[in-house]
Amino acid sequence: MTTTLITGGNKGLGFETARRLIAAGHSVYIGSRDPERGRRAADQLGARLVTLDVTDEESVAAAAKNIEADGGLDVLVNNAGIEGRTPDGRVVDAAATTADLMRTLFETNAVGLVRVTHAFLPLLQHSPAPVVVNVSSGLASLSHVTTPGTPTYAFPGIAYPASKAAVNMITVQYAKAFPAMRINAVEPGYTATDLNHHTGTQTVAEGAQIIVRMAQVGADGPTGGYFGADGPLPW
Repeated sequence: MTTTLITGGNKGLGFETARRLIAAGHSVYIGSRDPERGRRAADQLGARLVTLDVTDEESVAAAAKNIEADGGLDVLVNNAGIEGRTPDGRVVDAAATTADLMRTLFETNAVGLVRVTHAFLPLLQHSPAPVVVNVSSGLASLSHVTTPGTPTYAFPGIAYPASKAAVNMITVQYAKAFPAMRINAVEPGYTATDLNHHTGTQTVAEGAQIIVRMAQVGADGPTGGYFGADGPLPW
């Protein structure tokens, strides 16, 4: 049975991805910062809970030890992320962006992704078919963000797109370093979740499609790519 870890798996896209991968036969770990919320989600899904805060070194190391003791890992879905909106749900624009905001978003979205990936690399390397899926964003595409008249061009924030562009570069470099693994970045689309105060235009079922698809790629599947539901995306 394929064993999969989904960070930020207790709600939203992570929860829906877990539900669908379990239905496809995966044994899924829900990674959750909040043990209580994680337990409720795991019980509802029939998943296993691992307490995991991607910003905390000890938490990630403990999660890796727990999953290693249970038998290892085949698929890692780096889903945990934050957008950094104001309390009333507005995007923080360029004028209001501070170094502290950039640091906070990068710590979760990019540094946290590396922290988790690094900790689980030894387990993935023992898998016969290791897969890593990094949840990126259409806002990470420089091509899209610089095309006038598009929703991505109109997005006023700096920190979130920059952190997800970093995710894309991290994906490419890991894929080159570990050619035996399938390591890809995905763009779920503008999905209504807590991340964006449920302003998205897609359901989580729609947004999870590409994550689920790329979590199930075989050894002959793509690696080092950036994909949306309709196929490869421009960097």
